[in-house]
Order: sequence, then C-alpha cells, then structure tokens
Amino acid sequence: MKAHDRFLKYVTYDTQSDAESTSAPSTPKQLILADELKKELEELGLQNVIRTPQGIVYATLPATDESMPSIGFISHMDTASELSGKNVKPRVIENWDGSTIVLNDEYSMNPEDFPQLKTVIGDSIIVTDGTTLLGNDDKAGIAIIMQTLDELKNSNQPHGKIMAAFTPDEEVGRGVENFDLSEFPVDFAYTVDGAEVNGVDYETFNAAQAEVTIHGKSIHPGSAKDQMINAAEIACRFAAAMPEYMTAEHTEGREGFIHLISVSGECEKSRLIFIIRDHNRTLFEKKKEWMRKVCSAYEVLYPGRIELNIHDQYENMRNYADEDLSTVKKAYRAVEKEGLIPVSLPVRGGTDGAVLSARGLFCPNLGTGGGNCHGRFEFASCDKMDQMVRILKNIALEDVK
Repeated sequence: MKAHDRFLKYVTYDTQSDAESTSAPSTPKQLILADELKKELEELGLQNVIRTPQGIVYATLPATDESMPSIGFISHMDTASELSGKNVKPRVIENWDGSTIVLNDEYSMNPEDFPQLKTVIGDSIIVTDGTTLLGNDDKAGIAIIMQTLDELKNSNQPHGKIMAAFTPDEEVGRGVENFDLSEFPVDFAYTVDGAEVNGVDYETFNAAQAEVTIHGKSIHPGSAKDQMINAAEIACRFAAAMPEYMTAEHTEGREGFIHLISVSGECEKSRLIFIIRDHNRTLFEKKKEWMRKVCSAYEVLYPGRIELNIHDQYENMRNYADEDLSTVKKAYRAVEKEGLIPVSLPVRGGTDGAVLSARGLFCPNLGTGGGNCHGRFEFASCDKMDQMVRILKNIALEDVK
C-alpha cells in the first residue's frame, strides 16, 4: 500500500467542519474518520492509541533506540467549507503530461490558469470531478503520516519515539483547542499541512475574525420613508467601503488583508464576517483599529445600531521559534537528503502548529505536494506524497537532538 491508496480512501469520508457550531468536534461526521484512523493505527501495531470525545486521535510508535530524539507529526481531518466535501469522486491521472484537465462539462484546469500544476507535470495526480473539493488539505497529510508510520514500523532502522496526532476543526480555527500536550511529549514536532514538498514553513499570519452586526428597523416598503432602517443596505455599503488594496485578492507575500467571508441578513438585521490577517503585529493591530473606526463612522452616517466583535485566532508562529531554529534545520536536512533545496516562505494562512507554538510546542509546517486547496480545482500528487513519506522518515531516522 502507498500513501495515495490511503488518501483515496480518506477522501470518501465527508469531514467538513462548521464555523457556526460550538460543539467539539464541530460536526459529528468527523468522528467517523477519527474512529477509522484509530482502528488503522491499532492494526499497524501502534501503542497508546486514543480517540478523545472531541475527536483528536493520538498514537505512539515506540522507540527502537531510546537515545534518538522523539518526533511528532500532526495533520487535520476536516475539510474547508467553501465547497462540499460530500460524495467526493477522485480521479487518478497517470503520468500527467501537462495538458488541460477536463473535470466535467463545465470546469477544466490547466497550468496557465493554475500555476501550481506546473510542479506536478509528469506525476500521477488525483483530481476532482468538478462538483466537490478533493480534501488534499489535509487528508494527504494524514495519508503521508500513516504511510510513514507503517514503513518505520516494518523497517529495521533505529528511530526514537514517533508520535502522531490527527485533529478536527482546523479549518474553523479550533483544531487544537482540546489538544493535550501531555499526551504528545516530543522533542520535535511538525504539521504536515502545506503545499510544496521542499517547504519548511515557520512564519504564519497573525489572525483575527471580526463580526459586524447591523441592527435595522423593518417597516412596510410602501410607508418606509424616513422610518425604515435597512440593515441589508447598510451591510452592502459597509462591505463596499473596503479599500481594494486591503482585500485578499489584491495582496501577496507579506502583505496582510481584511477579507469578507460571509454576508447574511435582511432589513431588520444583517451580519458580515471578516477575517483579518497580517504577518506584522503592528500592521495587524492597525487593521483591527481600522475596522473599529469604520464601524464608528457608519453609526454616525446611518441610523440604527452597529456591533463589532473582534477575537484573535492565532499568532505568528515565528514569535515562538526555538532560538537556534533546530526544529527547522532538522527538516531542512531531511529535505536536502531528497536532493531538494528547502524553502521557508511566510505562510499566507495558519496551521494547528501556530497555536501549538504559542502553547510551547514549536511546530513548523511541512508540505503535501498538492495544491489549489479549498475548491473544485484541488489536486494531489501520488509522487509527491511518496516523496514526503521519505522526508518524514529522514526526520525520524536522523540521530540529532
């Protein structure tokens, strides 16, 4: 069995999380995959396999050499909310030649429109049928870790203790809110939730979510003059007030943004939800202050009442890096053993590792080899998954603390 065989099974599980839910996990269906992973880990012969009531799965591959460092690998089970993750129908294209990929009668993709595809020309790749997302983010990470554990368990090579953890609700910012660090005592830890196989990412956004609630007053439209306060109209104007240069679609690299992710409501009450992101803490705080000023201005411009609730989600992981970057350098060496040049770029997003780093477990992010995540154009690479298994094994087998 290869990593992609596991992946093809995992994507058949609908594990979409729900940002509106307050339960843990946010959707009960995530527990179905969690139970399957627990069963697989037990069948592999791992020890201390636990599935918590909140859906986190922990497992340990005991050391064959106690003098070697202990390593932890983490991936998440849930998929994003932008597109359905139900009834995923993956299709394998062997040795893809770079030509246009027809997903269905309506959708197709090619390297010109989706440059990430250029990294997998010549690989056997996995795509969707155009009606759902694929789930490379992050079921590819789970498959890579599972395959790594399997191969290490059945090898004669010495290694330290290897721990795995699979989390729910990463996509809604709650992946490790119930993560018990006492169940995960390791010297080095990594999430496997990135893109490029040579990526070793340890700088993320600072992140917050802003919820704007606009309270209006509904009156029959025929007699609304000077009485109606249309919260939906005000919400539209509020969204339109966002400067284009500050939006996600006009930023790149280290440029932060304020991104409108949803609008809902009617005349009586409307709600807008934004996410606020910036690598620079000062600029991050300025963006939050900008939101406060806009809300204050709109309360003056328009009748009605506007509420703003901002809550921080995670911090830039770089703030919590080990002083000598030993965790990062260990991953660099593992990537170099594959003949690749390791690259660390500022992540335009966040990972479970960002939150764990703030809690004391510095946790850089490694790649999966897939891309175009959170939509119908998502893809995975069978070859890159195999390469990532080798990189994880390189990390596990290196006798350097």
